[in-house]
Amino acid sequence: MTDTAGGGPPEIRPSGGGPGARGLASGCAPGTGAPHRAVPAGAGDGPVRRPYFSLRAGEWVFAVAGLPVALVCGVYALAVLYAGTLLSLTVLGLPFVVVALLGARGLGRPHRHLVGALLGEHVEAPAGLPRPDGLVARGRVVLTDPVAWRTLLYLVLRLPLGVLGFAAGAGLPLACGWLIGFPLWGRLMEPDSPPGAGMNALAVLLGLVLLAGAPGALRVVAGADRRLAGLLLGPARAQRRVRELEAARAVLLADNGDRLRRLERDLHDGTQARLVALAITLSLTEDALDPAAGPDLARLRTLVDRARGQTEETVAELRLLTRGIHPVALDGGLGEALPGLTATSPVPVAVRLDLGERPDEAIERAVYFCAAELLTNIARHSGARTAALEAAVRDGRVLLTVRDDGCGGAAPGGGTGLAGLAERLAAVDGTLRVDSPPGGPTEITAELPARL
Repeated sequence: MTDTAGGGPPEIRPSGGGPGARGLASGCAPGTGAPHRAVPAGAGDGPVRRPYFSLRAGEWVFAVAGLPVALVCGVYALAVLYAGTLLSLTVLGLPFVVVALLGARGLGRPHRHLVGALLGEHVEAPAGLPRPDGLVARGRVVLTDPVAWRTLLYLVLRLPLGVLGFAAGAGLPLACGWLIGFPLWGRLMEPDSPPGAGMNALAVLLGLVLLAGAPGALRVVAGADRRLAGLLLGPARAQRRVRELEAARAVLLADNGDRLRRLERDLHDGTQARLVALAITLSLTEDALDPAAGPDLARLRTLVDRARGQTEETVAELRLLTRGIHPVALDGGLGEALPGLTATSPVPVAVRLDLGERPDEAIERAVYFCAAELLTNIARHSGARTAALEAAVRDGRVLLTVRDDGCGGAAPGGGTGLAGLAERLAAVDGTLRVDSPPGGPTEITAELPARL
């Protein structure tokens, strides 16, 4: 474990840092201490707290109008399971189950639409079924399709939830109205012997209690419907993981392609031009060595000095171009690279390292560039006076945490650099968490596997 602090040259310039990475560690405008108009990070990651009696119209409609749909689909699912069990010993068993599973898979589509339109829960549509050649192969695909079986389970579980939702959305309000109006109903039904005052008070009190509990009951059932739909109607975990990895791979390939094109352009427009100028200088030097009147020493000295300067500029430019491919600082591991990185930050950075084991090279590179971009944006945009960087390897995971006391307001999305950084971390199975309320402080944590 080591603790250091740094402060020094003007700024860190990691590869890929630039306009696209602005706002990465802060929502402040450059050169100001005022935050941009940004939603605090994490505000959209969880359920928004609402007043207890606040109900959405869609929740009530889903609870009341969803009962017939739940009854029809639940009966369908139970009938499929019952008939499939009975027919399993006959030649009709497998074809029947295949057709029934296709029907269940199709019923998942309108349910996802209803949950999204009325409950506000977006459920990602699962991938379509592959279509191999031959009826037997296609039937095998359907029988082993986890999405169809999970949708069938959803239809079964939706039946009791539909009943509970109807009871909370329609039964409780009716019961509340009847109990609160019990003194009136009692007088109307039995004018000669109305209920006593104690019975009337008890009925009204019970009605008020049920009225107070009705919004909570309806929201609990709606929350259960959301969670059930998200768990069973979306892609299977393996399919979702494949999609995430495919998206991360596409981002990584696009990023690498952009870097290669940028490197090619810089080599063509910059380094190649410098080498051509150097070649011309050397040709002029050769001409000055053997003139008819003998060598021109003054001109030779000027040309050699020019060639030396052009060589130094070319080497410096090549070093700058290759800087982002593999940092030389990582040759000694993160334990040496991160303190050296923080030492170049104009904002004093306290470093705390607990690196018991060395991660894979790709993970080290991802952690290094993540730290470099976060520290760069702290220096440029946060208005922070101090910062802290912690890195640790525990239980096969690498944790990188960067904090600053700046103006806060950093939020992923909207084209900010945080979204791009999260995508690049996802390419190596990493995640990014942001805690940056307006006014600060900001804490950003990257978590990656130590081994790929």
